[in-house]
Amino acid sequence: MKPNSGTLVINIMNGGKAEAYEGIYQCTARNERGAAISNNIVIRPSRSPLWTKEKLEPNQVREGDSLVLHCRPPVGLPPPIIFWMDNAFQRLPQSERVSQGLNGDLYFSNVQPEDTREDYICYARFNHTQTIQQKQPISVKVLSMDSLNDTIAANLSDTDIYAKPVTERQPVLLTPTGSTSNKVELRGNVLLLECIAAGLPTPVIRWIKEGGELPANRTFFENFKKTLKIIDVSEADSGNYKCIARNILGSTHHVISVTVKAAPYWITAPRNLVLSPGEDGMLICRANGNPKPHISWLTNGVPIAIAPEDPSRKVDGDTIIFSDVQERSSAVYQCNASNEYGYLLANAFVNVLAEPPRILTPASKLYQVIANTPALLDCAYFGSPKPEIEWFKGVKGSILRGNEYVFHDNGTLEIPVAQKDSTGTYTCVARNKLGKIQNEVQLEVKDPTMIIKQPEYKVIQRAGQVSFECTIKHDPTLIPTVIWLKDNGELPDDERFLVGKDNLTIMNVTDKDDGTYTCIINTTLDSVSASAVLTVVARPNPPFDLELTGQLERSIELSWIPGDENNSPITNFVIEYEDGLHEPGVWHYQTEVPGTQTTVQLKLSPYVNYSFRVIAVNEIGRSQPSEPSEQYLTKAANPDENPSNVQGIGSEPDNLVITWESLKGFQSNGPGLQYKVSWRQKDFDDEWTSVIVANVSKYIVSGTPTFVPYEIKVQALNDLGYAPEPSEVIGHSGEDLPMVAPSNVQVHVLNSTLAKVHWDPVPLKTVRGHLQGYKVYYWKVQSLSRRSRRHVEKKILTFRGNKTFGMLPGLEPYSSYKLNVRVVNGKGEGPASPDKVFKTPEGVPSSPSFLKITNPTLDSLTLEWGSPTHPNGVLTSYILKFQPINNTHELGPLVEIRIPANESSLILKNLNYSTRYKFYFNAQTSVGSGSQITEEAVTIMDEAMASRQVDIATQGWFIGLMCAVALLILILLIVCFIRRNKGGKYPVKEKEDAHADPEIQPMKEDDGTFGEYSDAEDHKPLKKGSRTPSDRTVKKEDSDDSLVDYGEGVNGQFNEDGSFIGQYSGKKEKEPVEGNESSEAPSPVNAMNSFV
Repeated sequence: MKPNSGTLVINIMNGGKAEAYEGIYQCTARNERGAAISNNIVIRPSRSPLWTKEKLEPNQVREGDSLVLHCRPPVGLPPPIIFWMDNAFQRLPQSERVSQGLNGDLYFSNVQPEDTREDYICYARFNHTQTIQQKQPISVKVLSMDSLNDTIAANLSDTDIYAKPVTERQPVLLTPTGSTSNKVELRGNVLLLECIAAGLPTPVIRWIKEGGELPANRTFFENFKKTLKIIDVSEADSGNYKCIARNILGSTHHVISVTVKAAPYWITAPRNLVLSPGEDGMLICRANGNPKPHISWLTNGVPIAIAPEDPSRKVDGDTIIFSDVQERSSAVYQCNASNEYGYLLANAFVNVLAEPPRILTPASKLYQVIANTPALLDCAYFGSPKPEIEWFKGVKGSILRGNEYVFHDNGTLEIPVAQKDSTGTYTCVARNKLGKIQNEVQLEVKDPTMIIKQPEYKVIQRAGQVSFECTIKHDPTLIPTVIWLKDNGELPDDERFLVGKDNLTIMNVTDKDDGTYTCIINTTLDSVSASAVLTVVARPNPPFDLELTGQLERSIELSWIPGDENNSPITNFVIEYEDGLHEPGVWHYQTEVPGTQTTVQLKLSPYVNYSFRVIAVNEIGRSQPSEPSEQYLTKAANPDENPSNVQGIGSEPDNLVITWESLKGFQSNGPGLQYKVSWRQKDFDDEWTSVIVANVSKYIVSGTPTFVPYEIKVQALNDLGYAPEPSEVIGHSGEDLPMVAPSNVQVHVLNSTLAKVHWDPVPLKTVRGHLQGYKVYYWKVQSLSRRSRRHVEKKILTFRGNKTFGMLPGLEPYSSYKLNVRVVNGKGEGPASPDKVFKTPEGVPSSPSFLKITNPTLDSLTLEWGSPTHPNGVLTSYILKFQPINNTHELGPLVEIRIPANESSLILKNLNYSTRYKFYFNAQTSVGSGSQITEEAVTIMDEAMASRQVDIATQGWFIGLMCAVALLILILLIVCFIRRNKGGKYPVKEKEDAHADPEIQPMKEDDGTFGEYSDAEDHKPLKKGSRTPSDRTVKKEDSDDSLVDYGEGVNGQFNEDGSFIGQYSGKKEKEPVEGNESSEAPSPVNAMNSFV
């Protein structure tokens, strides 16, 4: 026995035999209070005996008969495990026909020739001794009907009966025998029932329970349903179990009557009892079993019947009743419940004590809980008699009662839902008849920890950055700790994971980062958590394992296995092909299919060495292409199509250039691609002229008539034959210049700036090409008002198509013009028609070229002016209007003066001194008034002021200032001149570009396309001008119009260079108005300029 221990050690490693220690052992523990005993412990040595030697005869059995090979292992302790093997230590195969029984025997429902062998060996494995015992091999020879008849024929006469052939047999049970049997099993054990049948064909076993169902979840079938296994059996599993063996010839059955017995088991085990002197009590020992167990009592290991008497106790079957106990009544009682299948033993200590109350919970213990959770305040106590427990809150609080508290038997006070006002001091009081004691504990209720901003579900692409937030609110007296988990495990040890105060950031996200992230906030009192899923998406992985099947001449089936979609579903697959024969290394789009499809039927062209690849597409993008498929070369064939875009256009008057777009490499359908070019003159030739040319895209036919129509066709062919018959197109041989000029040219002047020209069309035969239109050349000969000639600038207007009239805008009023008309084809212009002369009527003049006001005095001003740059007719007079402007910028009464056309200056008298005047000045012809020019001037205050102003004009600084202004003006003029020579569009021209009227849309000279107005001689651009509409400017819907808006019968005025008058004039001032009108106050500089 070990020192200071009740453990008994038996060691036979150093000698001795186990059999010497075989027996039943029991432990007894004893002190002055009593004695306790243990259960019986049985020690038995393990045994693994050898098989008894026996002579085994060979088994000869006819084919189809049943056979049982007996194992009969030696009896061991514990029982051995049985299995059948051959000489090569290979387990013998088992099936519904051949199987091992629970007793270890090997059963053959019917033998077959293949069962013949000499090494059926039964092995017994004794696990406890780790040994295996082997039975002698058993020989089995199966006699087939053929061999059996041969044997009989060799030994018997011809008249003897031969062996009957193998016949089928009804099932017969090999085990168990008879129609019924009995089985007893103990409660809680495993019930095993077995039925093995012979028969041919091999019978099938089925199990039922008579009058009930097999227990669900506890029933299993083993050994090809020959064994019924029910685990953890109970009394309810008792009954009749029927096994039925059936084949095509019939059935048999066996009923096993199962009885479930039970070793004793506890219903109520005796428990330790603490009593104080004079108290009553009882020990209860209740057990059940089948059969019902016998209850016996012991005191301190001695049967109670022979133990010292105690008047305070009384035995009543399974109960001992104590009355008015005394301290001498303390003892250990044993209860023994036994039947034929086992026994139970339990110790119970009856302790008679007289102890005042003691509280075992430490004084002033602090309890901390979270609000709205239970609070448990301990008050562990001891005393005899058992003390009564009361709880108080506060120093002078009353006893705690009511539903808001739960008082446990062990003295614990439970507050089911603690609130903040539950915080305080609680007092536990324990009392019995021997005394009283109390203890105080402290309760603190804390605010719960909450996650006010939880992490959210995130979807991120590879190499991106993602952040999860986890913001918390907690009791200020608690210190939280934040832990981040990935998939309920620690975060990877990776510097890409950055844990902040209230967030987790992952840099350069990879596929491995996909998962669930959880933030856990722990305090000493509570813990909260929140999780979010991170989904890492990326472009899909490329498809793989491309396979070509169903190869035909013009189609093939392509299949593939999709790559990983990387958390973003594949929307479609793109299939591309490479033509290794014609364009190696170049991949072309073939088709695409939905993302759910992994096969596609592809159309093929002849004579192409195909390779295919597949690209997967999802919302993130396209995958890398798959590896190319195997190559597939289609057979050559005739071309399926002919060249496209066939045209016939002559480059010279005597040729026809036939062009086409050549077929691409894979369109040739075979080697030796050529073209058959055919042509004939339309409505003239009946026979086609044909040539076969190499793989080119042009053929020139020479010696053709000028501009005649031809029918043309181009057909593809290769070494295997021709393409289908091509369609015909119409072309023309080369053009030549037109032969004649338009005739009967007439001009109708519509107004001073617009004329309409008419002509008769030329015969189409004389055009000798595609009629593109007519060009009108016109130029100004002279101005009728000045009689002065200048450089002639010819202008051109082109009118598309077969038109017979056109509008000439932008003419200068009161001028003489000439024009001619020419027809235009693709080759160029024909001869000009005879020049036609026409004149434009008068128009309104432009504004005077300048207006100067000089020599101011107290009551007079001198006005000087220049005649209009463009008089546009005979000037009849000038109109001068003026009005004073007071200090508040109000306009005074308007005065108008008519001045003869031959005057160039005027002295205005009787003016007010020191007064500012505004002047409006314009010229007139018989048509009307032109645009006006304005100026302002001031009369002087007195003579001294006048002389002072004259002196100012002679000062050096003033002269320098004027020189600087003059230099600046000169620079601006040079810049304007340069820009004018470079050319540029003027406003009317810009509008013409925006409004393409077919009647007057211009055409470029060089390439026959329609473009801007151009000059016939030097092609200088028209001048620019500023837009200033007047009441006589041609308008359309109250807006400025361009030249292209004019047609027949439209009135309008144009200057000599073709632009509107308003476009070339300076900014036009508002018409003077009567009455008050605001105007800017004169500055000193303006006042001085008016005197110069």
